[in-house]
Amino acid sequence: MLKELLLQFIVALLPVFAFQLWYNKEQGWKGMPIFMGIFCGASMILCMLTATSVFGYEADFRLIPYLIGSLYGGLPTLAVLSAIYVGIRIPMLDSVWELFSFITFIIVFATLIVLSIHHFQQASALLKKRKGLQLMSGMMLYYIITITGFISFSKETWTFEMFLALLISTTATLTATWLFIFMIESVKEKQLLHEEVKRISVNYRNEVEKLQLFIDETSFGVIVVDCAGRITHSNALAKTVFNLHTNFIGDKGLLGVDFPLIFQHGHGDTCVKMLVQALNGKKSSLVPFVNNDKILLLTTIPLRTSVNEHAGAALLAQDVTELRHLQDEVGRMERLSLVGQMAASITHEIRNPMAVIRGFVQLIQERSPKSQEGYFRIIIEELDRANMIISDFLSLAQNRALIMEPSSLHEVINELVPLLHADANLRGQSIDVSLCEHLPLIMMNDREIKQLLLNIARNGMEAMGNKGSLNISTRCTGSKVELRIADQGVGIPPEQMKHLFEPFFTTKTQGTGLGLPLCLSIAERHNGRIDVESQEGEGTAFIVTFFLPEARAC
Repeated sequence: MLKELLLQFIVALLPVFAFQLWYNKEQGWKGMPIFMGIFCGASMILCMLTATSVFGYEADFRLIPYLIGSLYGGLPTLAVLSAIYVGIRIPMLDSVWELFSFITFIIVFATLIVLSIHHFQQASALLKKRKGLQLMSGMMLYYIITITGFISFSKETWTFEMFLALLISTTATLTATWLFIFMIESVKEKQLLHEEVKRISVNYRNEVEKLQLFIDETSFGVIVVDCAGRITHSNALAKTVFNLHTNFIGDKGLLGVDFPLIFQHGHGDTCVKMLVQALNGKKSSLVPFVNNDKILLLTTIPLRTSVNEHAGAALLAQDVTELRHLQDEVGRMERLSLVGQMAASITHEIRNPMAVIRGFVQLIQERSPKSQEGYFRIIIEELDRANMIISDFLSLAQNRALIMEPSSLHEVINELVPLLHADANLRGQSIDVSLCEHLPLIMMNDREIKQLLLNIARNGMEAMGNKGSLNISTRCTGSKVELRIADQGVGIPPEQMKHLFEPFFTTKTQGTGLGLPLCLSIAERHNGRIDVESQEGEGTAFIVTFFLPEARAC
């Protein structure tokens, strides 16, 4: 009898062993009703076919796959298992008592299982074991009652063997039920743990990727080391600003390298010292550091875990070289602006005594001999030249408000063409004017645009000497109007091109160096710019570009 019960025990647990082989992370619980219906149904059939008889009453473990399969598989599985159970059990009933007890069992316990399925599936593993054992205990109690009734009905007497068989069968059934649920929940728990580990791993990789992306895109040079001093993160900018050793950079960059090895001897001593201090828990902020021609601000941050344990350190370097140069340049421009304002005030006051001097020189000239007239002419010319310099300087230094009106650039050019022709004829040159057909009106100050055009045109004439042609042309493309003034002079050397618009820079013996800066100032006040194209020996072209609003685009 014990052999038959042991075989029943193993057959009842076959669905569990099959479940462990079948269940994996891809399938999950999606196919649970089908699986339980097939394997628990097969287990029930095997249990009933291999049942042993205890004094004429069949003893088997069919209730175990029936109960557990229904609880885990749900209502569809319960319906399938109940149909299998009824279909096989009814032909085996030998008496009215067995028929009555079987019908009662199906009605009572099938109803209890239906009511328990939802709560069972939502419960924790511990509650599932308790719920399963409670239901199975109720079934076994009913089983004991039916056996007692059967023995009384058949007028048999209890024996020690009968009692022992009933005890072993009941104990084995409850043990198998607990073991069934325990093994299924263990598989589920392992699967949930696997999914949680997978989720945490994915989140970790995502966080690492986001951290590396941030480090790569930031404007700081960054080196992150672990508590052992090995580099875990770095960016390309760090290699540049720190001037790191290249012989330690492998397929994975600097990852895994001890940080003291990557710094150049002497230059990186400060960085190494700061990282060592950070690994010891000391933070340093905005420490200035000069590396060759770079000016860096260094910051080290100790890194800690959520439990306040040392996790490493980070070294950040901000290259402030350009910022420092810009600050120096802004300071220089502010000083120049102050000097310019003072000079403008001073030069304005100088014009008054110069006018008085010129008047008295003319008066003395009228009363002096004719032989000294040349000296007075030179004095007056130099006074006039000084006055012209002062006028140009004041025009450049003063940022006065302009009255601008919609005007035609062609009208301004046509007004100046006769004057330019006269100047060109005196030099043996020619003027070629080529204007586009349709040119929109421009918001401008006529007087300033005339001054710009005359300055650039006369510079071109002086560059050509006693021959050549000066070409003046206009063009409108999209939202731009271009005024092009091209000469056939000697051209401008490349080393002088970058100084053209600097105040007081000139290549003329009698020049002031204020004409082109004044032209640039006028162009900028008219929302424009000046570009220069020049080739030595062939000539120079000044292109003045005026930007139009969208409503006036060509």
